[in-house]
Amino acid sequence: MIRQPAVAGQFYDADPARLKAEILCYVGPSPSNEPAVAVVAPHAGYLYSGAVAGAAYARAAVPETVVVLGPNHTGLGAPAAVMDRGTWTTPLGRVAVAGDLADLLLAATDLLQRDTTAHVYEHSLEVQVPFLQVRQPALEIVPICLSHLPYPACREIGEAVAAAVRRLGRPVLLVASTDMTHYEPRHQAEAKDRLAIERVLALDPRGLFETVASRGITMCGVIPTTVTLVAALALGATEAELARYATSGDVTGDDRQVVGYAGFVIR
Repeated sequence: MIRQPAVAGQFYDADPARLKAEILCYVGPSPSNEPAVAVVAPHAGYLYSGAVAGAAYARAAVPETVVVLGPNHTGLGAPAAVMDRGTWTTPLGRVAVAGDLADLLLAATDLLQRDTTAHVYEHSLEVQVPFLQVRQPALEIVPICLSHLPYPACREIGEAVAAAVRRLGRPVLLVASTDMTHYEPRHQAEAKDRLAIERVLALDPRGLFETVASRGITMCGVIPTTVTLVAALALGATEAELARYATSGDVTGDDRQVVGYAGFVIR
C-alpha cells in the first residue's frame, strides 16, 4: 500500500520547498545529534504546534528507523493498528515502512494487528513524518495507530515495542504523537497540562494514564504516550526533558479556548 497524504495543504504546506524551509525554521540551525529513546511531539497544524514539535525534534538524533505511535481520531480500523508493509508519501517524498521491525512487533503481542484502514485518514502520525524526513533523509517508519485501551493493554504493547526494538539490533527512535488539553480557558488548560507534564517528566506511565483519566484532561494521545513511556523505561530510559510548552493562544491571541502542546525528549 502507498499511503497518500491526508492533510497536506491543511495541517502543513503541500509545497516541498516551503515545507522544508518551515520545518528547518522550527528545528533551528544547530539540532542535536544526541541519541534519545523517545520524542513526544504535538500534531496540530504547524502554524499552532510546529514550534513545539521542532523544539523536541531539535534535541534528539533521528536514526533511520522510527516507530511512530499516534491516537486514532477517525474511529476506523483495529484498536491497535500496525501498518507493516508499504510506503508513506509526503510532499518531501516517500518513506518506506520497516517491515522487519513491524514483524517483530506483531510477533511480540496479539494486541497489535496488521491494519491499514486506521492509517488512511489519520493525521496524528502523518504530521510527524515531514519533521522526521528533514532530520533523517534515509528514514523508515513503523506506524502504530491506537484507540482507547486500558492500562494493562498499554503496558503489554509498550513491553512488546521494547522487546521488538531490542531484537532488531539497530538504533530506533520512538515518537509519541499527542496534543494536550483541548478547548478550555488558558489558565485552566495550563493547570491541567502541568499535571500530565509532571507524570511524563517522572517517567510514570501508569501515573500519566490515571491522572489524565481522573482529572478530565483531554490529552488525545495519552494512550500512545503511555505506551511509549512503558517502552522507554524497558529500554533503559532514565530522564525526560520538556523541550517546550505552548498553547494555541500564543498564536491566535485568544485565550478563551485553547489547545495545549508539549514536546519532550526521553533519554
